[in-house]
Amino acid sequence: MFSSIGWGEMLVLLVAALVILGPERLPGAARWTARSLRQIRDYATGATSQLRSELGPEFEELRKPLADLQELRGMSPRSVVTKHLLNGDDSLFRDLDGALPDSKNVLGTHSGMPDYPKHKLDKPLERNERPPIDTDAT
Repeated sequence: MFSSIGWGEMLVLLVAALVILGPERLPGAARWTARSLRQIRDYATGATSQLRSELGPEFEELRKPLADLQELRGMSPRSVVTKHLLNGDDSLFRDLDGALPDSKNVLGTHSGMPDYPKHKLDKPLERNERPPIDTDAT
């Protein structure tokens, strides 16, 4: 439920609650929050079980497209191609990864081409200072 909240955010929330509520009212607020979350979870579970009992086998037919959508949310373009076009066989991509040269060898110093960016700025430009011009690019 709180998978997107990390420990740092939880610590900030705890410190903010301690400052706002004070140490006297914080335990009561924590109990109220836990009770409310438990009640919401019970309502959701009850609604799900009620739908399952009223719809019967049609409930599973409703859940399947939602499960497919959830699966698609986490897929990358490479995994979509692997699953749907290559029937789960990713050996083609592994072979391509091994056949392609290293990007450092293609664009780096090993290819004879200069390293980019050619004009690296060590400091930000001053007010009304003109940026350097790359005569090879213009």
